[in-house]
Amino acid sequence: MIDLIETGAELLVDAFRRPITYLRVSVTDRCNLRCVYCMPEAGLPWIPKPEILSYEEITAIVRAAASIGVRSIRLTGGEPLIRRDLARLVGMIAAVPGIDDVALSTNGLLLAEQAPALAAAGLHRVNVSLDTLDDARFTAIARRPGLAKTLAGIDAALAHGLTPVKLNCVLMRGTNDDELEAFAALTRERAVHVRFIEVMPVEENVALQRDAWISSDEVLARLRALGALREVPNPHGNGPARTFAYDDAPGTVGVISPLAHDYCERCNRVRLTADGRLRLCLFGDNHIDLRTPLRAGKGEHAIVEMLRASMHVKPERHHLRLGETASAMRAFSEIGG
Repeated sequence: MIDLIETGAELLVDAFRRPITYLRVSVTDRCNLRCVYCMPEAGLPWIPKPEILSYEEITAIVRAAASIGVRSIRLTGGEPLIRRDLARLVGMIAAVPGIDDVALSTNGLLLAEQAPALAAAGLHRVNVSLDTLDDARFTAIARRPGLAKTLAGIDAALAHGLTPVKLNCVLMRGTNDDELEAFAALTRERAVHVRFIEVMPVEENVALQRDAWISSDEVLARLRALGALREVPNPHGNGPARTFAYDDAPGTVGVISPLAHDYCERCNRVRLTADGRLRLCLFGDNHIDLRTPLRAGKGEHAIVEMLRASMHVKPERHHLRLGETASAMRAFSEIGG
C-alpha cells in the first residue's frame, strides 16, 4: 500500500471534513433486468458506446484517486457483468498501488459462470440484488426470469471466496414484504448478509415508492419480533447499513435507510459514471467531467487536481423526501456498499 504520510500526499477530504476513500465505478448503464423500482420496462436511453470509458481510462482515474487516499473500489452498472471480460478490469484495478478492496454489485444472473475468473483476477467480494425467493415473483419484479441463476451465482460467490456475500433486498409493501421473515431465516442457515433497503424515488417510480415504502424502523421491529438481535459491525465494507445478528447465526441482517435515517454525515464516497462523470452525490446533479480532459491527454496530476477541486462542490447531504424524485438517479443498484 502507498504510504501517504511518507510521500506527503494530501488525502481527499471534502469541505465537511469527510475523508473520501471509496469510489464506485459504473462500467455500463445497461442492464439485463427491468426491475419495477429501477427503470421502465422498455429500458432507458443508453449511453452511446464511444462515450463509455475504456478499461484503461477507468484504471487511470482509479490510479489518480488511489494516490490521494481512495482505497476501495466497487464496480457497478447497470449490470456490470454484461460488460465483456470484466475480469480483465478487475485485475487492472487490483494491481493499482493503494487499492486494497475491489468489490462488485450485481444481480447475479451471470455470476456463476464468471465467479472463478473474477476471483482469480483479484475481486474480493460481491453484493447481489435479491428481492424475492419466489420464482414467479422474481419474474414479476424484475420483468425477466432468473431466480435460479441468481441463486446459483450466490452459491458460486460463496464457493470461490467472494465474501462476505451481501444480499440487497428492496422491500416493498404489498409486493415482497411478506418474505422478510424468510430472508431473516437465511442468515441463520448460511453466511450471507441480508440488507433491507428502503425503496427510493427514481424518475420512473415515484408513485410506486410513495405507496410501497417501508421505513427501516418498521423493518427492525419486525426482525426483532423473530428473536433477540444484537448490533454487530458491518461485515467488511464501506456501506451505510446498520447491521444486526441473531444468536448463533452465521449471517447478519441489516437496514439501509436513506430516507428514514439518512447517512450523509458518514458519506465517504463518490461515483464515476460509465461515461466518465464524477458524481459527488448519488441523489444530486453535481458532477465533474473527467472523460474530456483524460481523452485530451491530461495526465494523472491533472486528474488528481480535478478530484481535489471537486471536493468544494460535494454537497453536505441529499434532500430527498418521500414521494419526490431524484432526477439524477438512474440505477437503484447504486444504493448500498
